[in-house]
Amino acid sequence: MASFSSARLQWSHLEGPATRQRSHRHHLTMAEELVLERCDLELEANGRDHHTADLCREKLVVRRGQAFRLTLHFEGRNYEASVDRLTFSVTTDTEAKSRRGPWGDRHLEAGWASTYQQGASQTGSCGASEDQGLILLKVWASSSERKSWTLAGPAPSEEAGTRARFPLSDAVEEGAWTAEVVGQQDSALSLQLSTPPNAPIGLYRLSLEASTGYQGSSFVLGHFILLFNPWCPGDAVYLDSDEERHEYILTQHGFIYQGSAKFIKNIPWNFGQFEDGILDICLTLLDMNPKFLRDAGRDCSRRSSPVYVGRVVSGMVNCNDDQGVLLGRWDNNYGDGISPMFWIGSVDILRRWKSSGCQRVKYGQCWVFAAVACTVLRCLGIPTRVVTNYNSAHDQNSNLLIEYFRNEFGEIQGDKSEMIWNFHCWVESWMSRPDLQPGYEGWQALDPTPQEKSEGTYCCGPVPVRAIKEGDLSTKYDAPFVFAEVNADVVDWIRQDDGSMHKSINHSLVVGLKISTKSVGRDERQDITHTYKYPEGSPEEREAFKRANHLNKLTEKEDTGMAMRIRVSQSMSMGSDFDVFAYITNNTSEEHTCRLLLCARTVSYNGILGPECGTKDLLNLSLAPFSEKSIPLRILYEKYCDCLTESNLIKVRGLLTEPAVNSYLLAERDIYLENPEIKIRILGEPKQKRKLVAEVSLRNPLTTPLSDCIFTVEGAGLTEEQKVVEIPDPVEAGEDAKRPLEQAKERPCPLTRSQTMHRPQEPLGRPRAGTGLGPRSTAPALRKLQEPMSCHL
Repeated sequence: MASFSSARLQWSHLEGPATRQRSHRHHLTMAEELVLERCDLELEANGRDHHTADLCREKLVVRRGQAFRLTLHFEGRNYEASVDRLTFSVTTDTEAKSRRGPWGDRHLEAGWASTYQQGASQTGSCGASEDQGLILLKVWASSSERKSWTLAGPAPSEEAGTRARFPLSDAVEEGAWTAEVVGQQDSALSLQLSTPPNAPIGLYRLSLEASTGYQGSSFVLGHFILLFNPWCPGDAVYLDSDEERHEYILTQHGFIYQGSAKFIKNIPWNFGQFEDGILDICLTLLDMNPKFLRDAGRDCSRRSSPVYVGRVVSGMVNCNDDQGVLLGRWDNNYGDGISPMFWIGSVDILRRWKSSGCQRVKYGQCWVFAAVACTVLRCLGIPTRVVTNYNSAHDQNSNLLIEYFRNEFGEIQGDKSEMIWNFHCWVESWMSRPDLQPGYEGWQALDPTPQEKSEGTYCCGPVPVRAIKEGDLSTKYDAPFVFAEVNADVVDWIRQDDGSMHKSINHSLVVGLKISTKSVGRDERQDITHTYKYPEGSPEEREAFKRANHLNKLTEKEDTGMAMRIRVSQSMSMGSDFDVFAYITNNTSEEHTCRLLLCARTVSYNGILGPECGTKDLLNLSLAPFSEKSIPLRILYEKYCDCLTESNLIKVRGLLTEPAVNSYLLAERDIYLENPEIKIRILGEPKQKRKLVAEVSLRNPLTTPLSDCIFTVEGAGLTEEQKVVEIPDPVEAGEDAKRPLEQAKERPCPLTRSQTMHRPQEPLGRPRAGTGLGPRSTAPALRKLQEPMSCHL
């Protein structure tokens, strides 16, 4: 028991969802007091109507701008409109925390602003008692000397839109908090509550004040979570296509595109935004952002805007300047964490972050940052998709130019902070932009990968995709950086021994190619390059470049009549030897004597080069007038197997020099080595209310055994958490690794995914026959193998 001046306060916990605070005054009427027994939040019906059924098993989750139902059950008598007055209040809240009191475990909500006031003309007291399954707080109040007591949390206010008080009424005001009667039977009163389409999202406390004459009681009916609503025309995230709403809000699985522009590879991903606990984690993420910690009230108020929330999420998915989710790493040293290539879904990452006390999860790279952001934004109700840009520029100084300085062999020298990434992933979210000129609503680019600071924080966007296409670089937020990612020009300089610099012609590298995302309703790639860029050479493209002051792109490209490109052979699968070709064309009437340098090196997706795995140097290559030549370079598995990065990429570079005229021609191509397919076969006929059993298998494509391998399986609706299945015996060359998998859940699911990978804590090396279990027994070739598995129950 705690005392406050002359007041006495006591809490008592009884089973029930409502809390009641009852005021007794000196002058009571003869009318019987209206007493609430319980409140039914109609979880099943509201979950169905608000497309939140998977979130509504234990709590009420609804979408703003749309009415939801609840039923009040009273003791003794029902509500009478002529006698009783019901007034509701809602306040934003923070995440519920469990506290222990003198009566054992008590679940008191950390954000409740439960306040009583008392007067001094009569001694006031308060106490707790058990009554009808409620957490009951009785207050005996008087009439002067005011005191107040508050549990915790930000102070909500009507001015900030984080608090509202509204009566039960027949007149429904559109765009406001309202309550109306929809049915009445015996002691049950069915109500419909409506929320504004621009209300802040997040956790709310719902309270009721019931008054009859001069007596009254107040009850905490419970808590609910309010989300953005793409089904509501008045919401800033409204999306008028039902198919797109299903894809970008409700679908829990998808594909992320990797590989190279010449060989695009789809990677299955389990977004899992409706999995157990994910919504609570997303709300925790909002409450951990520095803006909330500095000014909780203002932050909660600004959560009405998807622009603001998207920017917060962009900053919180990385941990560079806050307690964000993921730590990025790109140096292939992941021994104290998990390699970015090993993740197959967002759920495990978010759960690790929450269970560790919001400590950063090691490690992420661009597609992991983007995928986690997609999960969070979809969970909060913002239509979102992951986008991949091939040949993506990282321009630090906003000059829209990436300059490479190379030695006479074509190798990059000096500062490598500005690079062309083989691919780069970000997300697009759908929303209106009332802060910008008309026409900039729709898809907005957000990039959670920590690259450059924006207004002092490692975040990027949202910026309208349309503004990027038009070259409008004054548009909020971070338009110049995103414009450079898809439009920067590349200039190569060759430095000779005497220090002189010569510009090289390189027509093989074009920034911003094959911008990709998953198609709506289909497991196919959709090319959305046209949403970022006008057709090359078109008048509209020139106007966009002029608007962006992109002078390099407006300069005519030099044509010497000589051309070179890198071609590849048909089969380039993991573990094989293969040929690449420098294909050279002389379109002039003169013979040219040149030197050809061919070099193949392993490379990470962000452009960082590894060791050489193939070279050729032809000192006197004669090119006849109007002729073509194809020069092969053999790349051997034994040369690349030990140094191949987890990106499965090899960069082939050709440098054609003509010393007589100091002419340099450069051509490059990134080659993606495809992993073998993981096959998943359903065993038996899938039936409802019966566990699904499947078999997962992979064939070893190498000439040596694989040992110490595991399958990792994760699927929305099928597994409680990631499932790891070990392969105890070595997998011989050409043989299959097989393992049965049993469904952990018995509810329908759209997809699971599977991955074979080496144990992350062990170094990876070249496989050796007969080594058995050991740190060098699994090929780097098989570090990341993924394939989708469909399941319709």
